[in-house]
Amino acid sequence: MNPKQTKARYPVDRQPSIRVVLMPRDVNPLGTIFGGVILSHIDLSAAIEAHCYHPGRMVTVAMDQIVFKQPVFVGDLVSFFTETVRVGTTSVTVKVSVWSQRRLTSQEFVYVTEALVTMVAVDEEGRKVPIRKCR
Repeated sequence: MNPKQTKARYPVDRQPSIRVVLMPRDVNPLGTIFGGVILSHIDLSAAIEAHCYHPGRMVTVAMDQIVFKQPVFVGDLVSFFTETVRVGTTSVTVKVSVWSQRRLTSQEFVYVTEALVTMVAVDEEGRKVPIRKCR
């Protein structure tokens, strides 16, 4: 998909939860970044946002379908933007949008993917506990 064909716009008015330059260790045999590396950063970004609402243990219980719209290359600066969608009794749902700035210093930004991630508050034994709102 051509980046100009997507309706998404780089959120210049927001700060990302995480920004990372992806390196050769993250590359698959096709020369692009492994999807699993991106998924790992999505999960971490969602956890950072969810912890704004609950200071205790949080675990990922769901991540919706991920569709990669653009590849990510070595040297790209990848930004993970988060937005809380819902805070429930025991869970927090976070939308994570992923953008790649080509070659770190260019002004070309491409929309990579997004996900809805549901995090659940748990105790030391892994049982659900109520959210202790700290925000």
